[in-house]
Amino acid sequence: MRLRGRGPRDALASSSGAGDARRLAPPGRNPFVHELRLSALQKAQIAVMTLTFFPIRLLLAAFMMLLAWPFALIASLGPAERDLEQPLAMWRKVVDFLLKAIMRTMWFIGGFHQITVKGRQALPTEAAILTLAPHSSYFDAIPVTMTMSSIVMKAESRDIPIWGTLIKYIRPVFVSRSDQDSRRRTVEEIKRRAQSNGKWPQIMIFPEGTCTNRTCLITFKPGAFIPGVPVQPVVLRYPNKLDTITWTWQGPGALEILWLTLCQFHNQVEIEFLPVYSPSEEEKKDPALYANNVRRIMADLKPEKLEKDLDRYAESARMKRGEKIKLSEFAVYLEVPVSDTLADMFSLFDESGSSEMDPREYVVALSVVCRPAQTLDTMHLAFKMYGSQEDGSIDEDALSSILKTALGVAELTVTDLFRAIDQEEKGRITFADFNRFAEMYPDFAEEYLYPDEPPFESCAQTPPAPTPNGFCADFSPENADAGRKPVRKKLD
Repeated sequence: MRLRGRGPRDALASSSGAGDARRLAPPGRNPFVHELRLSALQKAQIAVMTLTFFPIRLLLAAFMMLLAWPFALIASLGPAERDLEQPLAMWRKVVDFLLKAIMRTMWFIGGFHQITVKGRQALPTEAAILTLAPHSSYFDAIPVTMTMSSIVMKAESRDIPIWGTLIKYIRPVFVSRSDQDSRRRTVEEIKRRAQSNGKWPQIMIFPEGTCTNRTCLITFKPGAFIPGVPVQPVVLRYPNKLDTITWTWQGPGALEILWLTLCQFHNQVEIEFLPVYSPSEEEKKDPALYANNVRRIMADLKPEKLEKDLDRYAESARMKRGEKIKLSEFAVYLEVPVSDTLADMFSLFDESGSSEMDPREYVVALSVVCRPAQTLDTMHLAFKMYGSQEDGSIDEDALSSILKTALGVAELTVTDLFRAIDQEEKGRITFADFNRFAEMYPDFAEEYLYPDEPPFESCAQTPPAPTPNGFCADFSPENADAGRKPVRKKLD
């Protein structure tokens, strides 16, 4: 998958063809980009609200936080920090009630007049962990303040004036990015609280680990699922006409989002508590499997429909045997009309600017985006499309094309990897050969694809167990270091 002179904003966020965009959302939109376009009327409304409601709302919201601070401070007082680590006392229920009322008033002042709650929140004895998704904004703190559940926070947050006191009150699990051993202790603390039989308050965790634009659910990190206890999935929605909520890697900044949101007459949020998910024995042993299964339940896209669509697209692409198609043919292939949105997507796969693309690359990219934690399934699908009719084997060039699309890189040398898999030196490999090699060397990507480079910078942390696909499943940019050169140039 390659880009030809188009930036993420130009290529992925065209306002025309909105109906097609909804149908093509998984492969067509970058989940880490939020494009906010305002009409003339909306700009005029914001200008009026900025001079009238905005300063009043901001001052009143700040006042409510100041009002909540002494209650949180008194409840958090103790002779030593270790006292804060003990289970909650019953008398704090009164403080909980007062703080919830104050926080709800604060959100109301900010324009969140309607907070719709669907389903029933499970008791701590039923589900010690609440997994919230999609995570798209700091306004996702609304369900936290409504339930006073504990959260996982960076340790630096407790030193923020006023806000740090409110954070400490809800008994968070602190994690320090500067302490290499902090992540391990965080997982142990989550496990200890989750297995306390309801003595501790529930822990709210955003398993995606970073904010997206809610077009899809990205790979869940395994931290919330390592304890192997039942979890309750919670889905967050913001059904507003203008999305001023979303805070992503590329788009409006934190202060701009606060300003725009407070300049809206009315903001809505929906919080849906899904049925408690109890893991199987296999899921208890495999947190990554547990996380992926919960993610599939929470996703709007039905797995059954996705599998059928992928198989249908793959079979159609296989029949073309590598024949390139033009934009009009691509529209027929997807059964959608030609539009600017479709043209933008087409450009992602136009390798040489010849106005042609290989539909097999589209299918591989679609599978990666919609099934980010199932890379072997994507490879199996790719072998079916690229493989020979006789035995389904592929050569080195085909493997290079598959992996470049799957990893989203412009250049990739696969000679060493191909030779390592092709032990019999046939010049061709089957999916069985690839699968066998991946099982023996689960981290083959680092050794064979990037042997002279440091470990993947896009991985937030080393997984507790080898990922059974050789790739880093988490491509989110939240932990990218702007001061370091990336291992390979990633393409949208």
